[in-house]
Amino acid sequence: MQTVVSSKGQVVLPAKLRHQDRITIGQTFEIERLDAGRYLLKRQPVTDNAGLVDRLLACPVKGWFQPITSESTVSL
Repeated sequence: MQTVVSSKGQVVLPAKLRHQDRITIGQTFEIERLDAGRYLLKRQPVTDNAGLVDRLLACPVKGWFQPITSESTVSL
């Protein structure tokens, strides 16, 4: 199977391989140079909470949230 290096230095994994190995967007890989012209690509394990810290750090600052008053269905 062949692929091409883009002008940005990116190598595309063919769709057949991505499908067979269930590779999804954002998964990380480690690449190791074995010798001239030979490379080993290893998929890194995905943790259950991958990206959680980044999402939490992206939350608004303390005090940003303002609760709104709403009517309760209890009185209906």
